[in-house]
Amino acid sequence: MTRKHKHDRHDKRDDAVPAGAKLSTKDYERALAHLQEELVQLQAWVQATGARIVVIFEGRDAAGKGGLIKRITEKVSPRVFRVVALPSPSDREKSQVFMQRYIAQLPAAGEIVIFDRSWYNRAGVERVMGFTSQDKVKDFLVNLPQLENWIVASGIHLRKYFLNVSQEEQERRFLQRINDPVRQWKLSPMDIDSYRKWWDYTEAYADMIRATDTDDAPWWAIDSNDKKRARINAITHLLQSIPYEHVDFEKPKLGKRQDRPKNSSAMLPFRNVVPDVTGASAGAAPKSSSEDLAENEQ
Repeated sequence: MTRKHKHDRHDKRDDAVPAGAKLSTKDYERALAHLQEELVQLQAWVQATGARIVVIFEGRDAAGKGGLIKRITEKVSPRVFRVVALPSPSDREKSQVFMQRYIAQLPAAGEIVIFDRSWYNRAGVERVMGFTSQDKVKDFLVNLPQLENWIVASGIHLRKYFLNVSQEEQERRFLQRINDPVRQWKLSPMDIDSYRKWWDYTEAYADMIRATDTDDAPWWAIDSNDKKRARINAITHLLQSIPYEHVDFEKPKLGKRQDRPKNSSAMLPFRNVVPDVTGASAGAAPKSSSEDLAENEQ
């Protein structure tokens, strides 16, 4: 392991997020860029130490889970930060112990697993939509704290976040999805049901939090009515909660390229080249595919 030193990621006042007024795009992008650098440092520490981290994001539909996870993972390696969003269970999985397919997703050394929804589906959507019995939900809530305590005792850092969104903001986001062709794929029949069953979900989530908010595995609420502020707050809290240290990066030397062998062509033998439609060569005489390749090799 390389030499390491303690980080000072949250002591820089120029990176602080202004309180009160709506977060500007400039302040948001500056804060996010700094936090994403720290996520890369967290990644290096996890790889160097073999640490294991599980992050659970729960919340109502359209609360912003997907956007938050995207900002966490867009600058890091998918081999270290692994996002788990399990589909509906197969017939075989339905016959297994409920937690079986989730336990199989827990991290090995040097991995961070992010659950975009998790085993808490049982306490939320499965309960409200009648996909499981009330008795199974009660048994789940009674036994889960012991299992999560075991996960933490095994050395895994477990973080649980619930994104809170108001009825008004959820409705605005649903209407945005309905009217925007590039967002319509985000709207499922289950989302519409969750909109209509707001208070059923409220009761289910309240029971879930009361039963599973423990000292070893506490819930953390995030106000997600402002997506930008929610992302900054969530990533900051996650980084502050993990006792990671910076790992020095040892810059490798590129060395010298091998000499080009005699009679070796500078061009790869592609038969087809995707045309440039950007207009970058507007007014210039069209080049042959071989000429394009030769130029790009230089």
